[in-house]
Amino acid sequence: MSHRIAVVGSGPAGLTFARVLHRHDYPVTVLERDPAPDARPPGGTLDLHEGLGQLALEKAGLLAEFQALSRPEGQAMRILDADGTVLRDWQPRPDERANPEIDRGQLRDLLLGPLDVQWGRGVTQVVPGAGDGVRVHFEDGRQETFDLVVGADGAWSRIRPAVSSVTPHYTGVTSVETSLDDVDTRHPDLARLIGDGSVAAYGVNCSLGAQRNSGGHVKVYAKFRAPLDWHTKLDLADVEAVRSSLLALFDGWAAPVLDLLRHGTAFVHRPFYVLPVSHTWPHVAGVTLLGDAAHLMPPLGVGANLAMLEGAELAEAIAAGPGDLDAAVRAFEQQMWARAGRWAEITMAGLERLVSPDPAEALALFDQVQPS
Repeated sequence: MSHRIAVVGSGPAGLTFARVLHRHDYPVTVLERDPAPDARPPGGTLDLHEGLGQLALEKAGLLAEFQALSRPEGQAMRILDADGTVLRDWQPRPDERANPEIDRGQLRDLLLGPLDVQWGRGVTQVVPGAGDGVRVHFEDGRQETFDLVVGADGAWSRIRPAVSSVTPHYTGVTSVETSLDDVDTRHPDLARLIGDGSVAAYGVNCSLGAQRNSGGHVKVYAKFRAPLDWHTKLDLADVEAVRSSLLALFDGWAAPVLDLLRHGTAFVHRPFYVLPVSHTWPHVAGVTLLGDAAHLMPPLGVGANLAMLEGAELAEAIAAGPGDLDAAVRAFEQQMWARAGRWAEITMAGLERLVSPDPAEALALFDQVQPS
C-alpha cells in the first residue's frame, strides 16, 4: 500500500522529489503557497552540475530535455579589475557540459510536467505524532494528515520547526539585485562586456557582477559587507536613491562596469542568510527536510544542485522500500547531512574569499576552481 506523502514547496527540491516519485508511479501531494506557477518572478539562471543537479534530472528521466534547453555557452566567465582591466576570460570548450545554465522558470516548467500541484495551499505548521500521522495545518484553517511531510519550502521553512529550533542567521554579506532587458539591442556595450555567460569585478569587501539569462535578459548583483540594517535611511522602492547609494559604494570603479548599475530598472535587497554548517536534527518520524530548509548556505551555485539531488535520492529510497518508510528517511538524512556539511564548509569559505578585504582572494579562488 502506498503511503500518504506530501512535499511542501514547488522549488527545484520539491518538484524533483515529486517528479522522481511520479516516475516510479508513487503518489505524492505537492503543496505550494503561491497561487500559480507564475505568481512571482522565477529568479535568475542556475548552473546544474554533473553529478548533482544533472544526476537528479537523469533520475527523473529529464536529462535529454534539460540538455536541449540549457545554455552550455553560459558557463563562460570573465573577471575584471575595478578599473575594467580583463584579468581572466574563461571560455568553455564546445563540448563542455560540466555546468550548463538554465533559467529557473524553464527548469520549473520542465519539472512540473504532469505533476498535479495544489497551488494556493499555504502551510502554517506541521504537527508530528498526531495519532494517525503528521497533521498539516493550512492558512485557510483546514487540516490534512500524511504519513510523511517533506519540507522543501526554503530558507524560512514552516516545516523546519517540527524537527529543529535553529533559524537562519545573517552572514554579514548582502546583495542588491537589478536587471537589464534586451541587453544586446538596448545596451550592446554591456552585452559585449558580459559576454555569453558572466562577468564579475572585485573590490575591498564588495563585488559587482552580471549574468546572462536567456532572451537577452541579464541579472546584475552588487554584493558587499554591511550591517543588516544598512538601508534603514534609504527607501528601497526609490530606484534613483538606491542607484545613487550603490554608485557611491563603488565610487572610482570604471564607467563601463558601473553602467551595470546605471541602467538597472529596479532593485531588490537580498541579504545572505545561512544555517549552521553542520545543521542536523534528532530524527522525527514522519517529517524531513530538503535543500535550503535543511542546510541553507551561501548562493555560490551549489544549493539548488544539492536540493535537487536530495529530492531525487529520497524519492528513490521511498520507491525502493515502501514497506519501511521511516527507515528509508533515516538513511537518507544521514547521507544528506554528511554531504551538505562538506558543501556548507566549502561555500562559507568561498563567500569569505569572494567578498574579502583583499580582492586578490577572489581571483585566486577562481583560478583554483577554474584553472586556465
